[in-house]
Amino acid sequence: MSNSYMIGVDIGTTSTKAVLFRENGGIVAQANIGYPLHQPSPSVAEQDPNAILEAVIRTVSDVMKQSGTRADDVLFVSFSSAMHSVIAIDGSGNPLTACITWADNRSAGCALRLKNELHGQDLYLRTGTPIHPMSPITKLMWLREDHPDVFQQADKFISIKEYIFAKLFGEYVIDYSIASSTGMLNLEQLDWDAEALNIAGITKDRLSKIVPTTHVMQGLLPGLADKLGLLQSTRFVVGASDGVLSNLGVGAIKPGVVAATIGTSGAIRTVVNRPITDPKGRIFCYALTADHWVIGGPVNNGGMLFRWVRDEFAASEVETAKRLGIDPYEVLTRIAEQVPPGSGGLLFHPYLTGERAPLWNPDARGSFFGLSINHHKEHMIRSVLEGVIFNMYTVLLAMEESIGRPHQILATGGFARSPLWRQMMADIFDQEVVVPESFESSCLGAVVLGLLATGRAESFDVVFDMIGSTHQHHPFTEHAKVYKKLLPIYISVFRSLESQYEAIAQFQREQAGE
Repeated sequence: MSNSYMIGVDIGTTSTKAVLFRENGGIVAQANIGYPLHQPSPSVAEQDPNAILEAVIRTVSDVMKQSGTRADDVLFVSFSSAMHSVIAIDGSGNPLTACITWADNRSAGCALRLKNELHGQDLYLRTGTPIHPMSPITKLMWLREDHPDVFQQADKFISIKEYIFAKLFGEYVIDYSIASSTGMLNLEQLDWDAEALNIAGITKDRLSKIVPTTHVMQGLLPGLADKLGLLQSTRFVVGASDGVLSNLGVGAIKPGVVAATIGTSGAIRTVVNRPITDPKGRIFCYALTADHWVIGGPVNNGGMLFRWVRDEFAASEVETAKRLGIDPYEVLTRIAEQVPPGSGGLLFHPYLTGERAPLWNPDARGSFFGLSINHHKEHMIRSVLEGVIFNMYTVLLAMEESIGRPHQILATGGFARSPLWRQMMADIFDQEVVVPESFESSCLGAVVLGLLATGRAESFDVVFDMIGSTHQHHPFTEHAKVYKKLLPIYISVFRSLESQYEAIAQFQREQAGE
């Protein structure tokens, strides 16, 4: 059957994933290739763009080989990508820098100056990107000031998805979605913001051509079609960012429906029909299409903290899991289940890598609060899991000032594999949490966008026939009461520590020689 398959590619922070779907949303094959995040000091978070390019090529090739799919049976390849990355490129298309990721905090000083001295709030209201070191505009300010030779030599400044498409097709394009996360796109005009470019110290010609997220490209450069297992004429849909496509992939596209994602990091998002920003600057506004916008807040610290618990607290449990042949996270979950909700009054603020929403403070640091002699390892494990959800809920509270209380929470990401973590979300949010069967939400969102781009679907509503069955969790009343008592304490602690966060972060930077 011709043209019956489609490939979604998600370029993530820790790996690239490709999923081969049937048109009904069924998964035929998938591949995942990881790559390192270089973090030689607390402020640096870089990657090799060519390693990511190779991962894209290999994952697409792998799903084609695994499935035995013929190249002419692939309708299109559509892309999702992490946001906020910056690569300086010379005139020959070679990288002058590594891929500076969203997690890189070296532009913290520039972000602070932009916020306090350069009308940062006005810029946010026009561009929808909160002022923070994650934002590419602050990264460009930092490059111009700290590495002026590289800044002057650069022909263009691009994201990782732009780099991939340039290597595949020889053309620099940036979609509305990735552009809207740079801090330099005027949301109303869907064009580069003149004042933002002036702040960054660049002109339009040093950025890519802005295209819709449904933009289709054909004509792979010589030799690439064979490597990918595709035709040279296979259609490639530029696609959007991973966050907005995750909403689409779980069907969170109607008013009052919120998607909560926890992978390595996390986010809370909902779709609106026009750009909306927050007078307090706490939430982002990014494009899905010209008529669909996603507002919400990202958190730095999601599933990575469960990994931190595994690596730093649970050496013996990991060994036990190996002997039993089970997942170490399952062992840790069982341990956490032994502790009642609220962890005996032990609160964990999960800011181990600074924090974006709701604090927007790269200097924020993690802490256990309420620790007593009666707490044990199992309390600490559970409080870390609860702390991640508490933080997500504070983001939702900020969103509710713009959208009201949602009527449905759709959960996705790696955390959705944990029944305990899903139930925690239902209890802390005090709302029903629904989990789609497919965990590949960004890849599925990419192919739904591709169906629209190629005329195979008339609207995003096609996703509702592709999602599959769900898990449902209803809040336990007694658990919710416990969390409601703890939430005000949780919030008051992080609000009172702003100056202490700055002081301890400065001390840590000095110790690291930064």
